[in-house]
Amino acid sequence: MDAIDKPVEEGKEYEVTIDAKGGHGDGIAHVEGFVIFVPGGEVGQKIRIRIKTMKSTFAIGEKV
Repeated sequence: MDAIDKPVEEGKEYEVTIDAKGGHGDGIAHVEGFVIFVPGGEVGQKIRIRIKTMKSTFAIGEKV
């Protein structure tokens, strides 16, 4: 997956559902299969997030 074909962009907002909990306690959401870690996210929550950081295989978002 190149930077061009990642389904999310840094600075943009998305509606997501937290569907898992990471090893460090962060919520995990997916957009088109792409992993987004959301600190403070709880499994089952439907929330709006803003992408703060993009990495090659995942992103980090924050609740807005």
